[in-house]
Amino acid sequence: MLLQFPAVRKTASAQTPQLTEAELRTLEAEYCSHGDTVHYAADPKFFVNCEGSYLYDSAGTPFLDLQMWHSSVNFGYKNSRTDAAARRQLDVLPQVGSQYLHAEKIELAAHIARHSQEKFGLKGRVHFNVGGAQAIEDSLKLVRNYAGGKSLMFAFEGGYHGRTLGATSITSSYRYRRKYGHFGDRAQFIEFPNHFRSAKKSQSKEEFATECVQKFARLFETEYNGVWDPRAGEAEYAALYVEAIQGTGGGTLIPPKNFFKELKQVLDQHGILMVVDEIKMGMYRTGKMWAIENFDVSPDVLVFGKAITNGLNPLSGIWAREEMINPQIFPPGSTHSTFASNPMGTAVALEVLKMTAEEDYESMVAEKGKYFLAGLQDLQQRHKIIGDVDGLGLALRAEICTEDGFTPDKATMGWIAEEGMKGDLRVGGQNYGLVLDVGGWYKNVITFAPALTISYAEMDLSFVLLDQLLTRARVR
Repeated sequence: MLLQFPAVRKTASAQTPQLTEAELRTLEAEYCSHGDTVHYAADPKFFVNCEGSYLYDSAGTPFLDLQMWHSSVNFGYKNSRTDAAARRQLDVLPQVGSQYLHAEKIELAAHIARHSQEKFGLKGRVHFNVGGAQAIEDSLKLVRNYAGGKSLMFAFEGGYHGRTLGATSITSSYRYRRKYGHFGDRAQFIEFPNHFRSAKKSQSKEEFATECVQKFARLFETEYNGVWDPRAGEAEYAALYVEAIQGTGGGTLIPPKNFFKELKQVLDQHGILMVVDEIKMGMYRTGKMWAIENFDVSPDVLVFGKAITNGLNPLSGIWAREEMINPQIFPPGSTHSTFASNPMGTAVALEVLKMTAEEDYESMVAEKGKYFLAGLQDLQQRHKIIGDVDGLGLALRAEICTEDGFTPDKATMGWIAEEGMKGDLRVGGQNYGLVLDVGGWYKNVITFAPALTISYAEMDLSFVLLDQLLTRARVR
């Protein structure tokens, strides 16, 4: 195992801050909303610099990031290609009203549409927005419009699609809706195959997935199951919202290969659209441009965001079949955002697609993913509290349990994540921190989303740091 150690940064940033961290925390406590996710930790960490797979605090301590801004920075912090693209666009056309055209928007839309047509065999168009939740909102409008105003959707238990009102209505956690009144259009949530948590361990993963599909199909057997009018041959529901791999809510939960293919047959039979949320798993996280490409189905709508700009100027969007999104059915003004298809975001996204076309990311991510998964499996053999590990490409999971290897242990998971942020893990005479993301049904899963550019030495380092954390957790 060869480990390469980044140099401790002597200066926190190019410009010395005028205020100390203590002074900034005082101001933050008085003037900043706590309504976002920053204050999930009692004492949130300050970072002042970043590069590659690392974040740096004011002391220059490197924190190996294994979640890369929730899979937004797939191609590494301060990526020279994406940063240069942003600077070039800044000097040419950094801003323009969304009622005007610019080359970057058109070229990017054409690239995405052509790729989707090649993979799914369907002609379609691309519609841009800024954030992932905003693109989900646009997709809801698109689906409602195409379905003649039907407002009800299916979604999955464990699904997460954002926290705007519309996105929250199809996100399974009640916690995100509880304080905001009645959600009359809240989705009907159906079972996603989680074989590790299944009571039927005698079944194979594929058999269990088939059973989940059969449970869904049962809803259409009689009108009294509440979703289907057999006389009219019409469902009350317009679409099923899908994450090919459940990210935040499922804890990088990967279904068997047969699941979506069998599910799509039921949807098509009853005229229900499949909308695939690729916001977190898109842009080669699984070794494919879109994660759904791993499952041999063609979606009707696909939503993307996050890593398409490597975490720089926000950009998101939807691809949809031509008959759903052509100008006759979805005319100008159907949705609008001032910053949609912004020149900075589309220019950086074009550079990302050029990068992925020049290098075989499918093979590279698949090989690194196998190596990372093998490292997690080795840790699982040595630490009983790891109940389950799995992965597809560089979307991976490790489920933290009690010593029985099954009972969810949220408390220990939280402790591990906080301990990694102390920056006192010691390797090769140097201090490190470890940035981990917590997810899963019981908030007991480490959801790994390392940079696709992570080196094998950095993966080896991550196993050493994880081993230290897991050992500390056992003896704490």
